Amino acid sequence: MDKLKAKIRDIPDFPKPGVMFKDITPLVRSPSSLRMATSELSKPFYNSDITAVAGMEARGFIFGSLVAAELDVGFIPLRKPGKLPYDVQSVDYSLEYGKASLEAHIDAINADDRILLVDDLLATGGTAHASCQLVEKLGGKVIACAFVIELTSLQGRDKLTGYQIHSLINY
Repeated sequence: MDKLKAKIRDIPDFPKPGVMFKDITPLVRSPSSLRMATSELSKPFYNSDITAVAGMEARGFIFGSLVAAELDVGFIPLRKPGKLPYDVQSVDYSLEYGKASLEAHIDAINADDRILLVDDLLATGGTAHASCQLVEKLGGKVIACAFVIELTSLQGRDKLTGYQIHSLINY
């Protein structure tokens, strides 16, 4: 994972003073790093009967859709409110700086779907937990959550108790 870690750029004081932002732009710009990240995110799930991958807007779309293609399953976008044209189900959740919501089409997930949730980053776990809730509200079963980066000091995995967690890089 050192090759991938070398492609993550630190941006100090973004989005606010005291935060060290982990920028994945150099990683996704590199074809070999993007392939490696996709392969490593997918590897534990090749024989797990995953029926779809769900990813959160926006960077979860990048990795989630690539992992879905790698696993030969469909992709389910979990969107910010007002972005989907059909009937939706939503989940509200709290962030350290306010409230947020995620939505998915009501027919995006079937009752027997086994979902892999994919995102670029696990920080406080709020968005990932809400994503799991939304998948389950729509009748799916979250098999695991996979992340390129995990900020372990923020203890996001504590909000995901009961779910298998797969992270490529830990800070």
